Amino acid sequence: MSLSNRLREAARPAAGAPAPASPASAGTAEPAGARPSAAAAALGNERLRQLKEYLIQQVAGSLEDPTALKQDEATRRDIERRVAEAYTTTRVNLPETARVELVREVVNEFFGFGPIQPLLDDPAVSEVMVNGPNRVYVERKGKLTLSTVKFDDDNHVKRIIDRIVLPLGRRIDVDNPLVDARLPDGSRVNAVIPPVSIDGPSITIRKFSTKKLTVEDLIEFGSMTPQISEFLKACVVSRLNVVVSGGTGSGKTTLLNVLSGFIPEDERIVTIEDAAELKLGQDHVVRLETKKPNLEGKYEVTIRDLVRNALRMRPERIVVGECRGGETLDMLQAMNTGHDGSLTTLHANSPRDALSRMETMALMAGMDMPLKVIREQIASAIELIIQQARLRDGSRKVTYITEVIGMEGDTVVLQDVFKFVEEGVDGDGHVIGQIRPTGLRPMFTPKLEAAGFRLPPEIFMTGTAGGRSLGRR
Repeated sequence: MSLSNRLREAARPAAGAPAPASPASAGTAEPAGARPSAAAAALGNERLRQLKEYLIQQVAGSLEDPTALKQDEATRRDIERRVAEAYTTTRVNLPETARVELVREVVNEFFGFGPIQPLLDDPAVSEVMVNGPNRVYVERKGKLTLSTVKFDDDNHVKRIIDRIVLPLGRRIDVDNPLVDARLPDGSRVNAVIPPVSIDGPSITIRKFSTKKLTVEDLIEFGSMTPQISEFLKACVVSRLNVVVSGGTGSGKTTLLNVLSGFIPEDERIVTIEDAAELKLGQDHVVRLETKKPNLEGKYEVTIRDLVRNALRMRPERIVVGECRGGETLDMLQAMNTGHDGSLTTLHANSPRDALSRMETMALMAGMDMPLKVIREQIASAIELIIQQARLRDGSRKVTYITEVIGMEGDTVVLQDVFKFVEEGVDGDGHVIGQIRPTGLRPMFTPKLEAAGFRLPPEIFMTGTAGGRSLGRR
């Protein structure tokens, strides 16, 4: 029996089988991926997979180069027309709702990212995690749930991974089974395939908001107070070297984006990232991104290479997306040799842990340096550590703003200027608390005043939520 005959046979409802639900009886709309698709309900998962494969093959065969389609509305309408024509040749009679959904899914195979495209289009979804073809999890409001989205098989997942990484000049195969990449909107992507990933290809996508978040948004979300935002603005404009630390998914990159937005327009900024995620609004920005080695393992460009090169580009600010290894030592040396006002992030659970991480990563540079010398480099380079945390209710907040004072013996001395105080949990499970001053005035106050920022004593007084606003002379 031919494929089209099998599909027509599958489209006929079995004796006694309930008719597909009409749109009117479907009830309220559910989020994408939260229920079985209308096409799958009408045709069955296996027959639907065969039909989709047939339509994709027919349309791809009618194109000169399916991988080089223009991302414009005219081309999209043309593909939709070709899909509709190919569907007609199958003589399968699906309900209108199922047919429209099927056409959309096939078009997504050419323009989007297959079955997960509706999840990427859903603004309520902040993360998409593909654990093999049959288990796709999503994060909404900090909570993980299993969606009903499924891929056809491992090869289907692999095709979507290739669609993500190939336009970026990256590759993933048996010899290189790990890859970091980004979507066109800047969302972060990590993919792993067998033999490293035992249960099939895995994709993790950290979505970026289509709207560039501002400091006002963070205040509205409760991540910080207006007074804290003005204090941080004063620190950035005054060219303090700032480290944003936090755990995975705590919002470090988002906060780094916001802090970078405080840099004056007339300063030259060089950003360095493994996969470009920062979205700065200034005009004078040079964006650098790492390069993976070629098939022969040559011509790799690392974060460390880019940090060294950035020093020759006359930067007034260096912004490193994340320090993970030996580039930390180069970053510290840059901060100590006239590149004030640099910003970076790293993974750590507290400001003290951030210092330990920097020590460890600086040692990874391979330089035979005593630990005390590295600590002296850190103490003289870093002036402020901002700790970002993801609380147990899924909210992301600034929990510490800590000053690096200097050395006392062999120890780097820290001083908390602001600290998040948790007060309990409300009836909905949301953490109640505020970031409050510790009562200690930062030692770098003269540097802020030299830049024109006046710090009222009230902002550092205990018992207040950040005190009065800062004024600039």
